[in-house]
Amino acid sequence: MTDPILKTEDLRMVYHVGTVEVFALRGVDIQIQTGEFVAIVGPSGCGKSTLLHLLGGLARPTYGRIFVDGVEISAAADADRTRIRRERIGFVFQRFNLLPTLTVKGNLEIACQIQGNGRPSSERVAAVLDTVGLSHKAIMKPLDLSAGEQQRVAIARALINAPAIVLADEPTGNLDSVNSTMILNLFRELNQRTGQTIMMITHNPEAAAVGHRIIEMRDGRVVSHGIVPHLVTGAGT
Repeated sequence: MTDPILKTEDLRMVYHVGTVEVFALRGVDIQIQTGEFVAIVGPSGCGKSTLLHLLGGLARPTYGRIFVDGVEISAAADADRTRIRRERIGFVFQRFNLLPTLTVKGNLEIACQIQGNGRPSSERVAAVLDTVGLSHKAIMKPLDLSAGEQQRVAIARALINAPAIVLADEPTGNLDSVNSTMILNLFRELNQRTGQTIMMITHNPEAAAVGHRIIEMRDGRVVSHGIVPHLVTGAGT
């Protein structure tokens, strides 16, 4: 087996609220292989989002090691961690965080420029929008789109720089069941067609079952992990 694209060793995170220590992560060890679609599940406050933020280089752990594609980002300087995040990771959040004054195309272009890659070619923008089924919405603005369409734009924004990893934090949390299914099917298609590595945080068991593997967290620890049942039994797709 090849080296994992994401790996943690004894990952711990402690926050201080006044004089009180809050343990968000208590020794998390996970490995995610290139091309896997992994769901992290668990109740609110179990450490799921903290884990995602640390894996994405948005914060430093209190203790432990994080490797992204073989590079230890937990020990990297801020500038190096930022570079790795820009080059290797795309983010999708529950809130779409689109710029309302820009068109769909403009949101993708500015995301590329912010990440230091200059203005993307029209062909690249068109290809990414086609991937998420929004080629016909390129010149529209976010507030003229449905919630599901806005989340698809957010996914396109995460993909514009062709990241090795997509980290998604409750990507269906603000969507109804129809749009949730559409977004989950899009993630599954991306993973199956392009081998995109995806780690998705969710509290929804049905959403988690779309991936290959489920890691369950509770009280800052990994308490179980396993292959999604339909992949074992051969039922479903």
